[in-house]
Amino acid sequence: MNKVLPMFPQKLVIRPYGLSLSNEARAALKSQRPRCLWLTGLSGSGKSTLANALEVQLNQLGLHTFLLDGDNVRAGLCSDLGMSAQCRQENIRRMAEVARLMVDAGLIVIVAAISPFRADRDTARRLFAEGDFIEAYVSTSFEVCAQRDTKGLYRAALQGRIKDFTGVDSPYEAPLAAECEIDTQNLELDEACARLSAFLLNK
Repeated sequence: MNKVLPMFPQKLVIRPYGLSLSNEARAALKSQRPRCLWLTGLSGSGKSTLANALEVQLNQLGLHTFLLDGDNVRAGLCSDLGMSAQCRQENIRRMAEVARLMVDAGLIVIVAAISPFRADRDTARRLFAEGDFIEAYVSTSFEVCAQRDTKGLYRAALQGRIKDFTGVDSPYEAPLAAECEIDTQNLELDEACARLSAFLLNK
């Protein structure tokens, strides 16, 4: 008689394998301090534009980087997730784990994601060593973001055609103590990028 397996088998205890090559050795090859710069803010606040410009600038300085953009990750690694609070939490968990692996590989990682909940951003921070996670709040106001509406999402959300949209019918919890703050309404892209770059490299 065949044994019936439980629908939800007991979770295995997995212990990480101890690697011989240290994170410091990987970073030394790149002559840089790897870390994660996490940009959070409303849709349309300018996170992706700023992150993209910053990565280009760092690349021109000879630094080794990678940009994890929320939309790009949603289109691939997280394409199975919806927009419920639970799915948003899992989306940020996956992005944070990938960012941590890339920092371990010696890269400077820029994450651009709405990441609306403080608890999820705090959980991401705990994956990194002290000083290796920098939270940057792109604090552009709801009014300005809704006016920009580059993707037509605010209009759709306000008309009820999109549900659980951050800032409309789903909350955004602004950081209480971000390492830096950028308001793209009051700063030109070059200046905003320069501030982040200086903060990142001088930290």
